[in-house]
Order: sequence, then C-alpha cells, then structure tokens
Amino acid sequence: MTSVADKLAKKSERRTSKKQVRLRLVQIDVWSVVKLALLIAACVGVVIIVAAILLWTVLANTGVMESINNLLNDVTSNEQITVETFINFQGVLAFSAILALLEIVVMTALAAIAAFLYNLTVRLTGGIVFGFTNS
Repeated sequence: MTSVADKLAKKSERRTSKKQVRLRLVQIDVWSVVKLALLIAACVGVVIIVAAILLWTVLANTGVMESINNLLNDVTSNEQITVETFINFQGVLAFSAILALLEIVVMTALAAIAAFLYNLTVRLTGGIVFGFTNS
C-alpha cells in the first residue's frame, strides 16, 4: 500500500513543459481607471487629514507649541502673541481637508487623462506586451 504522499511525490517528479503566454494590453477602460483612481485618491485624502491631526496633536502634547510661544515672547517682548494666533487646530484641519479634496480631484483627473492618452498611443506603439511562463 502506498500513501497519498508517495503518489504526490511521484507526480511532482515528472517534468512539465514550460509554456509561454504573451498578452498584449491594447485598451484600458477609462471609466474603470477613474473609479479606481477615485478610490485610491480618497484613501490618500483620508491619510492626509489623519496625518495633519496626528501631527498637530503630537506637537501640542510634546511641548513644541509652548517652546515656540516662549521663543515668540523672547523675540517680540509681547506675551499676547502666540502660535495659536497664527495657526490653530481648526485652521490646520480646514487646510488639510481642502488639500485632500484638491488631491482627490487632481489625481482622478490625471488618471483619466493618462488612460485616455494610453489608448491613443496604443495605435502607434501596439500596446504593452506581457510575457508569462509556466515554470
């Protein structure tokens, strides 16, 4: 009696012929590229907003803001001037939200333009050829 493992070992000893497949990418669906780019850009936008919030929180909790306030007090001899008069949390949050929205719009538009340009240049170049081998 032979076990299943012995049978599988005998099967793996056989050599398989290597097959090569060549695929040519001749068209990209622009609408699919727009949808994928929108999802990726939305994720990057969320990362931008979260990074701004975390950066502000770290700077406020580690005492960097107080150090900058002390430096401003020493330079200007006016204790009423603080960092928060120029930059506050709401301003940073609004700026990062606007930056994230702009990034979403621009990244989506650039991806659509790139897909459209690729579809135009395929007529001249013939597309991208991918080669796969079965090893």
